Amino acid sequence: MGSLKPPSLSRRGFCVCCIGGTFTAATGWLTPRQAFAEARGLVSLIKDSAATSPITTHKLRNNVSILEGSGGNIAVLTGPDGKLLVDAGIGVSRPRLSKAIAELGSEPVAHLINTHWHFDHADGNEWLHAAGAQIIAHENTRKHLSGIQRVEDWDYNFLASPADAIPAEVFAGEHSLKLNGESIALKYYGPAHTDGDVSVTFTEANILHAGDTYWNGIYPFIDYSTGGSIDGMISASDANLAASKSDTIIIPGHGRPVSNKAELQEFRDMLVAIRDNVGNLKKQGKTRDEVVAAKPTAAFDAKWGQFVIDPGFFTRLVYEGV
Repeated sequence: MGSLKPPSLSRRGFCVCCIGGTFTAATGWLTPRQAFAEARGLVSLIKDSAATSPITTHKLRNNVSILEGSGGNIAVLTGPDGKLLVDAGIGVSRPRLSKAIAELGSEPVAHLINTHWHFDHADGNEWLHAAGAQIIAHENTRKHLSGIQRVEDWDYNFLASPADAIPAEVFAGEHSLKLNGESIALKYYGPAHTDGDVSVTFTEANILHAGDTYWNGIYPFIDYSTGGSIDGMISASDANLAASKSDTIIIPGHGRPVSNKAELQEFRDMLVAIRDNVGNLKKQGKTRDEVVAAKPTAAFDAKWGQFVIDPGFFTRLVYEGV
């Protein structure tokens, strides 16, 4: 795909866009191109920020909690069978993440599920495996972690992960676990945010971790480099809605970490409306820049466009897939 050019944003906002931090304006504005030149690239900036970002714990129900502050939102299930984590965060967060995990109970880490391959969700795989975690993921996630992957919109080539960071247990469609009194269901979405996204449902607790198929209150990133698409994101939202009840707690990959079906429905409807707006303009023969100039996201920008992926950047992502 062609190179997408994200908007200018503050140094702090640029660093934390993928690690769940709160956007804070700071002095000195950088475009992504300037940031790449000044530092070591977007991924290194995010890792630098994760090295000092605090970890915030949100306790939910049935011994399920969320750890916010290292990459995507991490779910933790505690109990006598050992801790299960959904996503691993960024490796440099290990000191603070280890402390937060330990504060949830004395049980060892026994299982880790990767919702997809992106570094802000799987970079901590190696140390968590060393701590005792058996890593479970979709087969495409293992494929991406096992070889070099380029994400064009991050201008970055990811090297193959170390052997101990590669998921040992993979599945194609569905997988289930029974741990700590919870029935845990993993289900492959099909291509969505990437081509390896899975949902994780804690059945008895009535909690759904949607990974990066859901960004709560902000426009999402879609990784076309490894199989993502706007239509796939919408299909994943439909699957999440079908799997949820009015009182289901929904954990998004990014954004406010505790959500619900009503907020998810709003996210899905936003995706559909913008997809249709952009698609109609593209069918008229408008170029990508002309579509951006037409502001097809305008009705949603006040709510969804106030973070790192601004209206223009999200329009370009959608244009690529319609």
